[in-house]
Amino acid sequence: MRKKIFGSIALVAILVFAASIILIMGVLYTHFLNVQVGQMKAQADLAAQGISTGGPAFVKDFKTEGYRLTWIDESGRVLYDSVAEAGSMENHLQREEIQEALESGEGESSRYSTTLLQRQLYVARTAEDGSIIRIADSQHSILGLLLGMLQQILIMAVITLALSIFLAYRLTKRIVEPLNRINLDRPDQSPVYEELQPLMDRIRGQQDEIMVQSTKLRQKQQEFDASTANMQEGLLIVNDQKQIISINRAAAEILGAPRYALGRQLQEMTDHTEILSAFERTLGGEITESEMEIGEKQYEIHASPVTSSGQVSAIIIFIIDISVRKRAEQMRREFTANVSHELKTPLQTISGSAELIAAGLVKPEDVPTFGSRIHHEAGRLITLIDDIIGLSRLDEGVEDMRKEEIDLYALAEHTVAGLSHMAAENGVGIRLEGASSMVKGDITMLGSIVHNLCENAIKYSSAGGEVNVSVTSDGGEVSLAVADQGIGIPAEDQERVFERFYRVDKGRSKEVGGTGLGLSIVKHAVALHGGRIGLTSTPGEGTTVTVYLPKA
Repeated sequence: MRKKIFGSIALVAILVFAASIILIMGVLYTHFLNVQVGQMKAQADLAAQGISTGGPAFVKDFKTEGYRLTWIDESGRVLYDSVAEAGSMENHLQREEIQEALESGEGESSRYSTTLLQRQLYVARTAEDGSIIRIADSQHSILGLLLGMLQQILIMAVITLALSIFLAYRLTKRIVEPLNRINLDRPDQSPVYEELQPLMDRIRGQQDEIMVQSTKLRQKQQEFDASTANMQEGLLIVNDQKQIISINRAAAEILGAPRYALGRQLQEMTDHTEILSAFERTLGGEITESEMEIGEKQYEIHASPVTSSGQVSAIIIFIIDISVRKRAEQMRREFTANVSHELKTPLQTISGSAELIAAGLVKPEDVPTFGSRIHHEAGRLITLIDDIIGLSRLDEGVEDMRKEEIDLYALAEHTVAGLSHMAAENGVGIRLEGASSMVKGDITMLGSIVHNLCENAIKYSSAGGEVNVSVTSDGGEVSLAVADQGIGIPAEDQERVFERFYRVDKGRSKEVGGTGLGLSIVKHAVALHGGRIGLTSTPGEGTTVTVYLPKA
């Protein structure tokens, strides 16, 4: 804009200068022509008067001062010419200026000479004797006048050009400066030209509209960012050029991509073929679902196309962690298989023994033995079913769990007293130490924790060993530790003993009547009380299981 204004002002100044030169040259040309004609008339009058007084001698001695003098008689014959030989000249009677002089006493004319390439001026006067005096002179052309004043014109042109550039620069600066001072954020507070006020009003209206739209977009973006940032699922939006246009925190963590991945190519951020394959398939317009595995976790990929004008413009990819679901499905399959196996074994024993008795194949003296076996297996079956029901109840969260303040030491004391007979039968001693410690929880579940830990310790202790139970309070926690002097647990099995139906020594577990669900029940019950569980064991020396519960 500045260049256009500067160029326009400079061009106008130059055009005005050129027009002024043309006008001045025209005025000067007319002025000089009138002066020249006046001088010629004066010379003609002077020559006519001289002929009347001096005759032909005057004409020959008359000083023309650069003019051409021609003396012509009434018939048009040339009597004298200051330039050419009179006798060789043609008759001038039909010349325009001669005819006017014969009629009115004076005449004027001008003719263009092709030989001289210039215009000739003629002034004629009639003398008293009837002869005619004619003064001729060459008329200066405009080009000749221009060339004669060329130096002065060039000086004026340089001065005018410099002045035009200077004034154009100053005027451009003055015109543009108010425009540069316009505050587009607050156009109503910017002093501008009156002609620009409608534009400022329009800009202000657009600014208000843009501000409202920006506020709405910012709010929506903040809502979107807040929603996606707190999502556990990974969200990835990729345009049709494979450029990432949005990625939330979960997706960045899952794919190991930086948060500054916006605008970068998808293949630069991840090398997982499942993601790239899902993108390529969805780019064709179909919804794609697949699974992938990263480390120890499994993810489900859902890719959906975003269409615009019938074309796929972007792909939305959801990455959902299904590791827990997969583990749950695996646990359910294992649980079902284990339950089927555990139930099948005692049922087969019961069915086989009952069948032998019913067929009369058992000696009368062996019937009590078979009956005892049936009773024992039926007891194992009932215990197993009870444990399964209890564990299922714990899995569901026990909505009816009633928490109350309970003295864990008193509960352990009651449990130890109840199991003392079993310990004596196994040749194991059991001892309790500690002090009163209050916790808040469900008395049935807490009793199950203490009972299962103590019962396991008694079952897996060697004859002559001892089970030590201690209840202590430390800070904000109450700990229940049950230590046996049994077979111990190898290091590779210590993490798995809390799994359902997992047994370190399957033969011994069946021998002592274990279901493989006791520690799993303890783990779930402790978790429901907001506690934690720890285990230390040395094969051949014994095992210590410690439960930590929040103090009431």
